[in-house]
Amino acid sequence: MLDTSPVAVGQSSGEALAATTALARAADAAGYARFWVAEHHAMPAVASTSPGVLLAHLAAATDRIRVGSGGVMLPNHPTLVVAEQFAMLEALHPGRIDLGIGRAPGADPMTAAALRRTVEGLGAEDFPAEVIDVLALLGQHLPGRAPSLRATRLSATPSATSTPQVWLLGSSSFSAELAGSLGLPFSYAHHFNTGYTLQAADAYRRAFRPSPVLDAPRLMVSASVLVAGSDDEAHYLAGPSRVMALSLRTGRPLGPIVSPEDAAAELAALDPAAAADFFARVPGTQVATTADRAGEALAALVERTGADELMITGTAYDVATRVHTVEQVAARWPAVAIAA
Repeated sequence: MLDTSPVAVGQSSGEALAATTALARAADAAGYARFWVAEHHAMPAVASTSPGVLLAHLAAATDRIRVGSGGVMLPNHPTLVVAEQFAMLEALHPGRIDLGIGRAPGADPMTAAALRRTVEGLGAEDFPAEVIDVLALLGQHLPGRAPSLRATRLSATPSATSTPQVWLLGSSSFSAELAGSLGLPFSYAHHFNTGYTLQAADAYRRAFRPSPVLDAPRLMVSASVLVAGSDDEAHYLAGPSRVMALSLRTGRPLGPIVSPEDAAAELAALDPAAAADFFARVPGTQVATTADRAGEALAALVERTGADELMITGTAYDVATRVHTVEQVAARWPAVAIAA
């Protein structure tokens, strides 16, 4: 499960974070393997800005599920800060921490400049070297991949007796190829609807080289999912995600998540032909249907990609819809997976 702590109209950021906590507990109880949180900045619709802080809370609020970042946007942070945050999380919750690393800013240029303090750091050219440094600071050295001199002289504290599981995240072939060449697990953001999922999966496998971390490729793909009692109800509840997708793709300010009623009114006002074309390409929620059909669609995605892990995410106005989706997918997934 991936969650962004979405903030709905009339809701406070604190309430959104409490909803994420409830969702993590539901995923824990339903048997999910991982619960990841995102890093986004200066977005009224998103409360998840500091994954390390939120993960400490979620790990303490759950019993067995792995918690992780989906992801930490590495160009925003000094490598030692990231390594020490996740070394501490691992010391507090050994064997339950994932460090998912991305290279996107997760913010607009002005916010990114404020995060990084200097304009020199706004590019992602140093990303591969910074990933290697984070691994070295956590005590994970890759043969033939020398970290910086500074990283060789330092180590993250608390001193590790175990290490977080490090994943590279991405929505392009760049991160896929980098993850493969470093021998790291890779999570592809299929829920972004870029159209390059199969190409990225192939690029990752072709670039893969065994490492002390992995003997063979390990691929995760994500999908945006919402489950309801009927297709019509699911499409209605997915309306807010369509409004959000429209705002993101047309450059409009991304405000808090509107209600399904307001979303339906806004979508009804669009030109029907233009809207149909847009949402065919950018559906918002990719899988919005009944639980049985959702299970079939997710199993088909796993079969097409050959993914080792599936991560679901979703945008909905209320947490009850998200919890219902988590529980219904879990209830049907094993039988669907075995049948596939």
